[in-house]
Amino acid sequence: MENELTTDTKLETQTFAKRSYNVSRTAVRGFVSDLEALSQAIHKRLTTQQFEYPIYSFNYGIDWRDLIGQGSEYVRPELKRMIQETLLEDERIAEVENFNFEFTGNICRCTFDVISIFGISREGVEGNV
Repeated sequence: MENELTTDTKLETQTFAKRSYNVSRTAVRGFVSDLEALSQAIHKRLTTQQFEYPIYSFNYGIDWRDLIGQGSEYVRPELKRMIQETLLEDERIAEVENFNFEFTGNICRCTFDVISIFGISREGVEGNV
């Protein structure tokens, strides 16, 4: 007689929380939710150097090093692509559009709209290029 092993284990897909911590420069003061929590997640993704930290997947962050020393003609489409790729990994985000770029010296400032399940927010990022 063979012993059969059975289990009731179920695999569940992890989903992102609708809330996050309310963080200031000096303290954590409660929680934020929905659009404000998503804005924190967006900021974190855009300020994390892609491929640098093994805790994150290769789809997390922006590869800023690839943009350093490049002209604005290269930076505009590449940064747009990088931003869309990393942000669209978040299941709360449906679209990233209406990009605007400003170049001052070697600084690139990029603003854009994020259309999410919580509404639309104007987000931005800046970095050395």
